[in-house]
Amino acid sequence: MELKLEVVVVPVADVDRAKDFYKRLGFREDADFAGSSGYRVVQLTPPGSPCSIIFGTGVTGARPGSIDRLVLAVSDIAAARDELLSHGVEVSVFHDAAGGLGGGFYAGTEARAPGPDPQRRSYATYASFSDPDGNRWLLQEIKERLPGRV
Repeated sequence: MELKLEVVVVPVADVDRAKDFYKRLGFREDADFAGSSGYRVVQLTPPGSPCSIIFGTGVTGARPGSIDRLVLAVSDIAAARDELLSHGVEVSVFHDAAGGLGGGFYAGTEARAPGPDPQRRSYATYASFSDPDGNRWLLQEIKERLPGRV
């Protein structure tokens, strides 16, 4: 059986503010539907991604800002950082200082060092930013994929 990740639900407090933020970053608006009793769902897709995000009113009971590290793969972390900065988003770049190629996924920051990976290894350089509600995103620079990954 093939399973494809299609949509991730992002809990937000202000639907219009979140929609404006993500559209400013270049996410494509796929849908904005309002239903009865105040229900509303917005679907946006990051540039180049087959997976979308949705948020809205009555979509989830999760606390706004409770997402910790949705990961977006990028081929050039510096260019991605510059793009985010051009839209007024604070971005921090760091690398895996422990050598385990997982520094972005450790719960703490002790395995992180500022700036890009000195050897520019794939999977070792990260950038992080948050949306207006505090949902945290992680960019991971992948220049060459691991065997078996497309």
